[in-house]
Amino acid sequence: MVIAIADGPSQTGATPWVDKLLMKLRQRDDVSAAEEAALRSIVEPPQVYPARRMVIEENEPLDRSGLLVDGLLGRVKNMRDGQQHISELHVPGDFADLHSFTLKRLDHGILALTDCRIAWTKHSAIVTAIEQFPHLGRLLWFSTNLDAAIHRAWTVSLGRRDAAARLAHLLCELQVRLEVVGLADATGYPLALTQNDLANCLGLTSVHVNRVLRELRERRLVTFRGGHVTIADPAGLNALADFSPDYLFLEKRPR
Repeated sequence: MVIAIADGPSQTGATPWVDKLLMKLRQRDDVSAAEEAALRSIVEPPQVYPARRMVIEENEPLDRSGLLVDGLLGRVKNMRDGQQHISELHVPGDFADLHSFTLKRLDHGILALTDCRIAWTKHSAIVTAIEQFPHLGRLLWFSTNLDAAIHRAWTVSLGRRDAAARLAHLLCELQVRLEVVGLADATGYPLALTQNDLANCLGLTSVHVNRVLRELRERRLVTFRGGHVTIADPAGLNALADFSPDYLFLEKRPR
């Protein structure tokens, strides 16, 4: 199979669900018109998944990967006692399970934390695309490496940061990642998560998260109300979190 590359301008109008992925990739590297067209040709139209639905079950055989178009996804592990841990959040423009391209299954589940739209790509189509465009393959490889870097940052938070710094770090990270895809600015961003979701991300109880949110509000750093994060003091929030975006690899370098 050979991917047909259309001549002429971008196909954005035909496949807008790929736009945020391209914004994310172009933050780090150049994407040629031919590579863009290849991506647009292999990503299928999005499907709707309601909040709280498991999109992918742990150890489910996989022959496709999902690109998040709208909403928030969580990588989750469900414990025998009913507890749940979220090891990473995915924002629009992220492939939530690109690791399955080589692993063929995941050692965790993918949960729709909000109403989501997901556009699927068959692994066979990815093979064809990266055989024709090796640089595109390196860009997708970079995406999986970026996921690993985010996992390491979360591990440091869980192991070494106190509750306030842990939450502050997560809020700083999301501000940067959402800003890359045009969904945040320096003043804040929408975040349709519950306190229980945040607790599952941070290894805390929802009661503890409530106390920490109140502390951050009283320190006039940030407020989280009505599904929106308002950052009152970006420098202060970054200082509390000891946050540096270096692990998000935002600089533009050839891959």
